[in-house]
Amino acid sequence: ITKLPIDFQPLIKLISQSFFIDCPQFFCFNLFCKEMFLNLLFLCFLFFSLSPFHIFFRFVVLEQLMRNIRLLIEYDGTNYAGWQWQKNAITIQETLSKAIEQAVQEKVTIYGAGRTDAGVHALGQVANFNTTSIIPSEQIVYAINFYLPHDITAKEAVDVSESFHAQYCAVSKVYRYTLFNDWIRTSLNRDFCYVCGFQLDMDKMTAAAQYLIGAHDFTSFTTKALQEKSRIRTVKRLEIKKEGKYIYFTVEADGFLYNMVRSIVGTLIEVGRGKIAVANVKVILEARNRNLAGPTAPAKGLCLMEVKYKSLIH
Repeated sequence: ITKLPIDFQPLIKLISQSFFIDCPQFFCFNLFCKEMFLNLLFLCFLFFSLSPFHIFFRFVVLEQLMRNIRLLIEYDGTNYAGWQWQKNAITIQETLSKAIEQAVQEKVTIYGAGRTDAGVHALGQVANFNTTSIIPSEQIVYAINFYLPHDITAKEAVDVSESFHAQYCAVSKVYRYTLFNDWIRTSLNRDFCYVCGFQLDMDKMTAAAQYLIGAHDFTSFTTKALQEKSRIRTVKRLEIKKEGKYIYFTVEADGFLYNMVRSIVGTLIEVGRGKIAVANVKVILEARNRNLAGPTAPAKGLCLMEVKYKSLIH
């Protein structure tokens, strides 16, 4: 079966499995008959793949069988080199793709809404993939999770319009950075927050954050400015909230540059410490010079909370 074109594999499996299940009394006594049947079926599909009907089958029949599945994903990024596939490292995308392929028994290409960096976590990552599998969407979550490690979980699966794309249809993403403001470290949440013992002025950080809201060139807050065609992004909200010893930085924007959130947080921490004046944040933003901003905060404190869309057509 694996020698056939990829688009025939789901169909030939369905035919062969159904035939043997429906007619066990004919084949159970003679394995040779079963082998002959599969060979004959293989030759028929091989001949069909070389004929003009293959074009019709590929672009018309399979198009009707293809589904677009939207996934909501949660993961602990501690042990992964980020979301995107890499040759010499284990990533979320690679691990998730392999689990989905085992669940639906066919090759898939998965598209993620946000390419989180190494060590960054997610509570609301969104991805989509196409499949001819007939497994209901409410059951496919269990099938995928069966093959996933415990630090990655598919929370939801939904059939969506074929035009839906997790990345290109997103209108904004929401990230939250968690800071533990104490000199004594935390053990239970050590992989999900940055420990900073310095006394931080919340009012100064909140005031400085206002300069970053709106559409701006965020060159000063990315570590790979030259790789971006446009460095203009629109920050819709930037909120700072303290709960006990934890300080949460919530940033929503239509898109993010590489290390943008972590660079913003690192700069605001310097403002809170009194190392950078509140008004200087505007100067840093307009200078478009990464060397003027604060350090990049550690990855483990960052989490992708939500990806927003205008609508999802089921």
